Amino acid sequence: MNLKIFFTIFISVFIAELGDKTQLATILFASDKQISKLAVFFAASAALIATSAIGVLAGGLISQYISAKQLSYIAGAGFILIGIYTIYKA
Repeated sequence: MNLKIFFTIFISVFIAELGDKTQLATILFASDKQISKLAVFFAASAALIATSAIGVLAGGLISQYISAKQLSYIAGAGFILIGIYTIYKA
């Protein structure tokens, strides 16, 4: 395994996940005194692993039909459209 790639992906996903809806939902579950913090940790970790697995599988499948560069453009355009929509609805 290439550690440079590993840490690049780790840092990118880590920063992207900070303060997002998933982390806020996890904070809300963990703030409930009747729910085990360990259960929240393992459930949230399993959910992130499952969604990451879906992303990896989808990326591998899509890459058979679309180049990584084209996929980057499509993803970038998608983020821009979401941003425009969010500003429009605000």
